[in-house]
Amino acid sequence: MAETLFIPSTTNREEIYTSLLPQIQALVADESDLTANLANIAAALKQSLQFFWVGFYLVKEGQLVLGPFQGPVACTRIAFDKGVCGACYIRKEAILVPDVEKFPGHIACSSDSKSEIVLPAFKNGEVALVLDVDSDQLNDFTEVDQKALSQLMWLIEKLL
Repeated sequence: MAETLFIPSTTNREEIYTSLLPQIQALVADESDLTANLANIAAALKQSLQFFWVGFYLVKEGQLVLGPFQGPVACTRIAFDKGVCGACYIRKEAILVPDVEKFPGHIACSSDSKSEIVLPAFKNGEVALVLDVDSDQLNDFTEVDQKALSQLMWLIEKLL
């Protein structure tokens, strides 16, 4: 696949995801390098949906370590018991946060982040990495995002 995305000219996220997910699948189909694939996935999400920050935290050395991302500089390491990413790791489930200021233990990597969604990817039944998506708008994520990004995480699990 050419490294160009077709992005529908709509603000309807469901339509954007419907177009984007097959393109991401094609983009990573012939590449075996996980870092390269995660980098392109982060870029595709950022470009297509204009999120404030999109990135991956990989499980390494008993913590979550920053991986490929798009957006401002970020927290490099997150303990499993800290923030939304840590909660996602511990709970082993997606977490949608409408207002990060109201999430107990939220880590403010950027004061511009207002809402967040974090989803896990599993390898051998254990969380191997999390996808962290931040918005500079309150209440920016819905079940549409969670459903589509969950489908993306199943794709990512095949890459692990």
